[in-house]
Amino acid sequence: MELSRIVITGVGLTAPNGTNLSEFRNNLLKGVAGISRIEMRYMGEALAGVCDFDPLKYQRRKELRVGTRAGSISIYCSREAVEDSGIAFEALDKDRVGIYVGITEHGNVETENEIYNISQFDYDTKFWTHHHNPRTVANNPAGEASLNLKVTGPAYTIGAACAAGNLGLVHALQMLQLGEVDFAIAGGVSESIHTFGIFAGFKSQGALAEHEDPNKASRPFDLARNGIVVSEGGALYTLERLEDAQARGAKVYGEIVGYHVNSDATDYVLPNPERQAQCMRAALKKANLEPKDIHIVNTHATATPMGDIQECDAIKQVFADCPETYVNNTKGFIGHAMGAAGALELAGNLPSFEDNVVHPTINIDELDPKCQIPNLVVNEPIEAKRVDAILNNSFGMLGINSALIVKRFSD
Repeated sequence: MELSRIVITGVGLTAPNGTNLSEFRNNLLKGVAGISRIEMRYMGEALAGVCDFDPLKYQRRKELRVGTRAGSISIYCSREAVEDSGIAFEALDKDRVGIYVGITEHGNVETENEIYNISQFDYDTKFWTHHHNPRTVANNPAGEASLNLKVTGPAYTIGAACAAGNLGLVHALQMLQLGEVDFAIAGGVSESIHTFGIFAGFKSQGALAEHEDPNKASRPFDLARNGIVVSEGGALYTLERLEDAQARGAKVYGEIVGYHVNSDATDYVLPNPERQAQCMRAALKKANLEPKDIHIVNTHATATPMGDIQECDAIKQVFADCPETYVNNTKGFIGHAMGAAGALELAGNLPSFEDNVVHPTINIDELDPKCQIPNLVVNEPIEAKRVDAILNNSFGMLGINSALIVKRFSD
């Protein structure tokens, strides 16, 4: 049976340097980052990527009090994507709409806050909120979006560490091809800056970035890189079968043509370049493409010393002789948005199908010799001869790897 072709017809996002695709893309091309200092409980000041979207655009104040930050990000991005798609959403059969949201973790924010609150009352549990359970269940971000949009089809999250943004898209593609849904909202979200546990955990590992200038703190591939900048954000897309999109005259951002997911099974944190390379090769095989057919490889690199080196080794294994393949990274602009990272980073590159411009990797003052990659785009955009295919890497703790390939749409 020939599988349906799946296309992207809408994009909704919020990032530390933009609240829609146009603003986000413009800032990527202009070198504008969005990192700031925040006050973190028990830790003092910390560097973080904070989003500036208006949650009241699609929610009431009561809903904000009852719900979660991850839920608000999901609602905002879902609504923006649906509007961008141009579909007559109210006329859709909501039983045939699916919502698939990738997340790194969920519930830590609410639990930390609620424990802190009752600590002010000598841990008397009568002060524990009855909203705790629906706030902390793992399906919350997708569930809040389903409530807001009145979607009655399958709505749930995919926990895949920092590969989750890609996995949300993969899962939506599969459900569309299986005929389980006719319209999908998918991608990834993160509320990570609101939990001190993530900051404290990275700090105890020696993996939390520090820099006097917040916007230079996230430095993938730079010799002086010293760790991760934790960020919040989200990017959700509308996905449709090609025949359905064409029937309603929808604009098409690109076609998802290949993907792969595998696991290292070697370490809790340290990536395995052999398995990462295997993941990219398998995605290329599914897409029926050769490495030289890819014009942008968006790296996952988080600015940790060994993680960046391992991914560079993997990329060199796969794209060693590809003169028209450019490599870039988005985390210098926005930090590491965890479960949203892969989805946001893909969004920043999608406009390259129209303008053939590859956004740069910023904050590289001195490239680490161990991170030398052919055609790494450094500090300034580059105009390519063409951009017909993008490979989006997204990797996560406990060794999960994902690669997603999107092509310029053509009949």
